[in-house]
Amino acid sequence: MHRRRRTALVLTAAIVAAAPLLTACGSEAHPGAAAVVGGQRITVAQLESRVEEVRRAQRAAVPDETQYQQVVSSTSSLTRDTLHNMVLDRVLHRAARDKGVTVTRAETQRMRAGLEQQAGGGKGLETAWLQKYGIAPARLDDNLRLQLEAQKLAAELGTDTSQPAFWQALSKASTELHVDLNPRYGSWDVQKSSRVDAKTPWVREVTAAAGGQPVTT
Repeated sequence: MHRRRRTALVLTAAIVAAAPLLTACGSEAHPGAAAVVGGQRITVAQLESRVEEVRRAQRAAVPDETQYQQVVSSTSSLTRDTLHNMVLDRVLHRAARDKGVTVTRAETQRMRAGLEQQAGGGKGLETAWLQKYGIAPARLDDNLRLQLEAQKLAAELGTDTSQPAFWQALSKASTELHVDLNPRYGSWDVQKSSRVDAKTPWVREVTAAAGGQPVTT
C-alpha cells in the first residue's frame, strides 16, 4: 500500500497558511461549544464522543494494556486533532458547495474499494487508517469523502491543492462560516500552523483510489 501512496499537501496546511481568518473565541460566548462553524455548534459532548470512538477502536485493536497505554501516549493530542478535523470537514464542504462540487456515495465507495484492494481487505484498510491517521472505522467513509471533495474542488478550480487558488477557496469558505474555536482546544494560529503536526498526517497524504487521480503537489 505504501508503494502506491503519493504525498500531498491537502486541506489543513492550506487553511492555516493561506489566510488569517480562523479566530479563537471565548468559552463564555458559546457555553458548551468546542467550536462554532457557520452558526452551528460542535459541542464538547460531540467532540468527546468522537474521541471515544477512536479510543474504543484502539483498545479493540490493541488488547494488551501496556501497549494500549503506549498508543494513548503517542496520540495525546487526539482531542485537539479530532476537533481540527471536524472543523476542517465543514470548511471544505462549504468551499466545495460554493463551487458546485459534490461527492456521491458511489464515488466514495469506489475509492474505498480501491484502497481495500491495496490494503488486503476492509479490515486492513480500517486498521491502517486507525493506526496511521487516528480515524475510527465508523468515520472512514467520511474521511474518504473529504479527500475526494478536496481533489474535485481543486480540479474544478483548474489547480491543485498546493496552489493559492485552492487555498483561497478554503479561506473564502472559512470567512463565510465565521469559524470560532474555543481556546481550551488551542487556536488556528496562521504563524505557527496551528494543529498541523505529525499527529494528523492524513491531511498531507492522500492515497489515490483505484482508477482515480491522486492529489499531488
